[in-house]
Amino acid sequence: MRRVALFSCLFGVLALWPASSGAAMRTASGAEPDTADVVVLKVEGAIDRPLLGYLQDRLDDAEADGAVVVLQIDTSGTLDQDGVALAQRIADLDVPVIAWVGPTPAKASGTGLLLMYASSLAAVAPGSQTGPLHPIDVADPDRAWVGLDETIRGWIDERDKDTQLERLDEPLPAQDAIDLGIATEAAASVPELMNAVDGETVQTSAGPVTLQTRIATDEAQAAERVVRITFDNMNPLQRVAHGVASPSMIYFLLVIGLACLAFELTQPGFGFAGFSGVAMVLLAAYGIWVVPPWWPGMALVLGGIGLMIADVRLRRFGILTGAGLVAFGTGSFLAWKGVDGSIAISPWLIVGAIVASLLYYGFGLTVAIQSRDRIVNTQQGLIGLVGEARGTLSPEGPVYVKGTLWRGRSGGDEIASGTKVRVRGVDGLVLRVEPEPEEVGAAAGSAD
Repeated sequence: MRRVALFSCLFGVLALWPASSGAAMRTASGAEPDTADVVVLKVEGAIDRPLLGYLQDRLDDAEADGAVVVLQIDTSGTLDQDGVALAQRIADLDVPVIAWVGPTPAKASGTGLLLMYASSLAAVAPGSQTGPLHPIDVADPDRAWVGLDETIRGWIDERDKDTQLERLDEPLPAQDAIDLGIATEAAASVPELMNAVDGETVQTSAGPVTLQTRIATDEAQAAERVVRITFDNMNPLQRVAHGVASPSMIYFLLVIGLACLAFELTQPGFGFAGFSGVAMVLLAAYGIWVVPPWWPGMALVLGGIGLMIADVRLRRFGILTGAGLVAFGTGSFLAWKGVDGSIAISPWLIVGAIVASLLYYGFGLTVAIQSRDRIVNTQQGLIGLVGEARGTLSPEGPVYVKGTLWRGRSGGDEIASGTKVRVRGVDGLVLRVEPEPEEVGAAAGSAD
């Protein structure tokens, strides 16, 4: 009976424990603390298709959960995407959206500035940059956006902001952005920002909302209100897709990937370099789909590399290599000639690629393939000669023929070390060998 009573008491304590724990978080009035959800979304780098899709999905989730959205902005604008439509999506949200340009030295230009105008409240980190407004789309800097000023003014009026539409086409330091009413707060971090805007009433498409974002620093504040801050990030696949979608990265992957594939031309098989090259070229192809180049320039890049590879296959360093270098260099400068300077390929990267291509295709691969030919020709002269297995061939191993150690392959059974072998053929850089008949007979006699 004592055991039954003991287990009954223990069960009762465990059943009441969650309720007592919850009561410890209640205020003196008996009410549980309010919980405010804040979701921080990074808008970092040019807003391309992967980043735009990620933002749209997370904005939908935040609106459904009733969470406050903080856009952590460091961008020059959209990349072949509609930045005005994204800003309008921000303006139409039923939940408060706080645009914060940070951390230092972040900047918000182009679409980044539009997000500040469309948000419920904007803030900047000391040392950050706001503006210029143009270009909105860094992939098409000359595009004209009809009625953009009226749209921006509409966002400002709907949010009851006192923002002056001045100095739109110049970069502004943090204090100037505050003086012009583009931002109302200065904060060096998200927690500092949350404390700075706590208690402010902001406008959303669903009406005014009073922000309750204070970070608790003692038990009394925690008992009154709990703020849950979630720093959201793209998943690894999205980050890779976002990282690839820039002219510089596309160019780098394409040049290195094709160089790896060209290296395989000097080898008897298809190895690690080839598979790596295929992967890089596929990533570059995806980037080209996201950020289309000027196709005549891209054709010059590919054609130039093709001419250099052709000269390598001809075992020479001649006119094709020179013409290929000229075409490659010209195409490199023209492939993304229409984009904004903030995402343009660095001239230093192009010059480095030209010099590296000259050394790689003109000398490196040409010398490598000529050396391989000499080895193959030497191996061809070994056909019919007798050598010795210097290790077990099962089916491959070392063989010693005409004073040199080679890689051999048995065409049949395993060949023991020390066995006399005769070269019957050459497979790439490998000698195809078989044991000498007398060696086979000796082995059979010893077995009897």
